[in-house]
Amino acid sequence: MIISSYSSGMTELQRLNGMIEFVRSVQVGSFTAAASELGLTGSAVGKSISRLEARLGTKLLHRTTRKISLTNEGQAYYESCVRVLEELDDVEQGLAAGQSNPVGRVRLELPGAFGRRHVLPVLSQLASKHARLDFTVMFSERTADIIGENVDLAIRIGALDDNSDLIAVRLGAQKLVICASPGYLSAHGAPTTIHELSTRDCIVGWRRSTSHAWPLVENGVTALVPVHSRHQLSDGEAMVAAAIAGWGLCQLPTWLVVDQLKSGELVEVLGDFAGAEMPIHAVWPRTQYVKPKVRVVIEAMKAEAAKAHGWSAPAN
Repeated sequence: MIISSYSSGMTELQRLNGMIEFVRSVQVGSFTAAASELGLTGSAVGKSISRLEARLGTKLLHRTTRKISLTNEGQAYYESCVRVLEELDDVEQGLAAGQSNPVGRVRLELPGAFGRRHVLPVLSQLASKHARLDFTVMFSERTADIIGENVDLAIRIGALDDNSDLIAVRLGAQKLVICASPGYLSAHGAPTTIHELSTRDCIVGWRRSTSHAWPLVENGVTALVPVHSRHQLSDGEAMVAAAIAGWGLCQLPTWLVVDQLKSGELVEVLGDFAGAEMPIHAVWPRTQYVKPKVRVVIEAMKAEAAKAHGWSAPAN
């Protein structure tokens, strides 16, 4: 029994053999540079990685006399190794600092305009408060693969797909209004029916689909109404600027255009059909234990949402 337990333990330990050498070689670009950092010889590093490839039964690196590069399988394994080593580092730092303290790097995926305006200030406060809490923040309107891209936390606006690998908490909702510049309305007239949206110049968010529709409320029921997407922009603040410049009609969240509506730079149209909402969620990978570094961001976002009433700012 003792021999069996010891052998099993050795098998688990052997799974780590070569991992650090592999990760450092990729990060610094060569076996020689990695060997220098690790206190080994270049030959030893190379042999360690070769044994790792043999154990895994796949080629991880393309090797030439001048450089190394990852294979497709190597890229996937590298990303997993980095995450494992970073989580181990987080645990060790957390033990040293106290389990309740947020320590380590949090990777966030945020929608551009919303992330800059509402999430970045929260992260700034957390960074000032917690000296060992670090952030990597990606601003994008695309839907990231949270698991595949090693994202710790994402903010999603709109309906969520059913995914058992993720957990989501609703933070609030953004109310939508259709607006345009006074100049555009003077030149083209204000639409009086929602059916006109299929022929008018409309500014929409960028998406791969060529068809676009806006959620509108009629008789208390929200429905998607097709619109003519003449202009497509991938950033909310750019959409506001385009609407002010007279490019056409645009449906935008009230928190983004409340000042422009008050100043008269933009004018609301089809107000009888306004009121549609898009939910805002914080989303993260399903796990039995939410690490303090992620939990502190989630709680801060929930507090910010409550303070901002879910970001459903009035249109006037």
